Amino acid sequence: MNSYHPFEDKALGKKIGEKLRQIRINRGLSMEALAKQIQISKPTLGQIERGEANPTLSVLWKIAHGLSIPITSLLAVENDVAIARKNEGLKLTSQDQAFVVEPLFTHPPNSFELYRGYLKPYGEYQSEAHPAGVIEMVTVMTGKLVIELEGKRYELDEHDSIRFYADCHHKYINPTSHPAILHFVIAYHGSMANQTLLFSKNK
Repeated sequence: MNSYHPFEDKALGKKIGEKLRQIRINRGLSMEALAKQIQISKPTLGQIERGEANPTLSVLWKIAHGLSIPITSLLAVENDVAIARKNEGLKLTSQDQAFVVEPLFTHPPNSFELYRGYLKPYGEYQSEAHPAGVIEMVTVMTGKLVIELEGKRYELDEHDSIRFYADCHHKYINPTSHPAILHFVIAYHGSMANQTLLFSKNK
């Protein structure tokens, strides 16, 4: 099954496609070379660059990881002052719609990203491993959360927080009949942060 579908917000699809194409050209990559690097098919890459397909959260992670950039580099809009209001941000969803994240700012400092997350009742989301050295910090704002990490389960109640190295597969689980609202900080360092800074300078 394809993990993308037509954009409901065509402007957003076009923005992501333009950013991705800009990165490809800046790095001197052909479409075929980039598709191989980020491990998606060339036709799918073409659809994304043209704004004709909506990559799910997992596909966006794959693209970002393959390019060693944060997801928000594909969404960046520069403003001197930015306010992230409830229910007004961009929404990135998992394939089964159980997990939704909103980037709070689409042009953060190059070393970290902030997200608001929503996990449906009894919902689960399996995250791919991030690049080496990436750290996630998660706070449960409402509800409960279980995180499975390298065979261990960590149970979090409302207002609990956890920090862990995210360069391994990890799963988020909502064990209750109520939605879980989460706050994420994803911290980068080393080569990935430097790639983000370089991309910002080349825009």
